[in-house]
Amino acid sequence: MRDFVDGSAFNNEQGNRSRKLFAAVVLAALDDAIADDKKYGNGPEQIARWARSRDGREVLSCAGIDPNERVVSGLMEFVGKGVRTSVALSREESERRNAAEQEAQAA
Repeated sequence: MRDFVDGSAFNNEQGNRSRKLFAAVVLAALDDAIADDKKYGNGPEQIARWARSRDGREVLSCAGIDPNERVVSGLMEFVGKGVRTSVALSREESERRNAAEQEAQAA
């Protein structure tokens, strides 16, 4: 019984690592689309094409993201904002965004 529990815990940990790896691929795709948007102006279309492709749907599914149209439009909106993923995920950016929202609500 103990071996089964250890094996299940190991498999669960491997699954979590795999999801993190695929999530990193999604973040890299977003950064590439943002770079394309700055260079060629077609970033949102590029990420939408990737997310709707078979490979893109597979990567999104493996990352634990349901590859539906709502997700595709969210990815397009994110790319349209032009904020790199490393900046968007940082604490400073989150605090700046929250402060801006609070100022907007106070006004």
